[in-house]
Amino acid sequence: MEYKPTILSGGESRNDDQIMAAHERKHVRRVSGPGLPGSDGQGEPLVIMELLQRLRVKDVMRDHDIISVVRTDTMHFAQNLMKRNHISGVPVVEGKRLFGIVSINDIIMALEGGWIGDPCQKHMATNLVVLEEDMPLAFALKYFENYIFGRFPVLNKERDLVGIVSQRDVTRVLMRELTNELARLEGGAPTLGAAGEQPKSEGALPYYSMRQFVVVRNDLQNAGKAANEIKKMLGEAGVEKKIIRRVAVAAYELEINICIHSLGGSITFILDGHKATVVAKDKGPGIKDVEWALRDGTSTANDWIRSMGFGAGMGLSNSKRVADFFDIKSTVPTGTTVLCEFNLPEKK
Repeated sequence: MEYKPTILSGGESRNDDQIMAAHERKHVRRVSGPGLPGSDGQGEPLVIMELLQRLRVKDVMRDHDIISVVRTDTMHFAQNLMKRNHISGVPVVEGKRLFGIVSINDIIMALEGGWIGDPCQKHMATNLVVLEEDMPLAFALKYFENYIFGRFPVLNKERDLVGIVSQRDVTRVLMRELTNELARLEGGAPTLGAAGEQPKSEGALPYYSMRQFVVVRNDLQNAGKAANEIKKMLGEAGVEKKIIRRVAVAAYELEINICIHSLGGSITFILDGHKATVVAKDKGPGIKDVEWALRDGTSTANDWIRSMGFGAGMGLSNSKRVADFFDIKSTVPTGTTVLCEFNLPEKK
């Protein structure tokens, strides 16, 4: 069965890079088969292809705690709701029917234009690309690739809003299912828990382990989760607390930087017997003056980000300060890569 992008039309389209994807393209590549983003759909192992076809969008979406507003709520109400919950967009929903989306950009424009007291229905985005709950996960991955957004709303057959799915949700479930499947093939090795946690070690530092975390632009609700997972991994590996704090500081600062200053990216954490490495890589827009960016207090964060307590301009300088080795490479408009290494004392 072939799926084509489902578009809810009803008004002017606006960009949103958080809870939902506004339809920006007149011509969208047709979704024609399974595949991971950036691949041709032919090179994945069979176990991955099987998972992508077996799992449905409803298996990975979050179907509870959907924070929303109604059309008559004011933009100011939506602003306060986003601020309290550390999110950058809210769907406009009445009786499970999805009418639109109010994003950070809409709030900023309302503040600048003086219509922050207007009802949401006057300024919400109404041309929205959505996912269907029964779609194979392979097609959802293609949506993420085609639209380069962090999250999509999910509708059922009755066109009711039933959930939200993010790149983080997809990665979490895929990692869990892959690990369980590999464990089954290997003959009953320990599997991951429901939340994807790894079994605790016996205190010996693993020879080599690596994890990668997706960081979505303006996804302040999940900002810092990668740093927390890295901190947990280090603790389970028996690393000294002082080193754990240093690594966690760098990981958190770099994660926040990607979230609020870039178009999105990833945090990669590598742990071996000699060092811990944090690599932060984003998709742009890049840094024109790296030396300036490394100074304390330099920031390009907008007033909205600052109002939520982020964007103080200490991210890169703090990361450099706590690392044993620090390197940064940035190209405009391609993106920035930051490397932080932390030496680990030898285990006796």
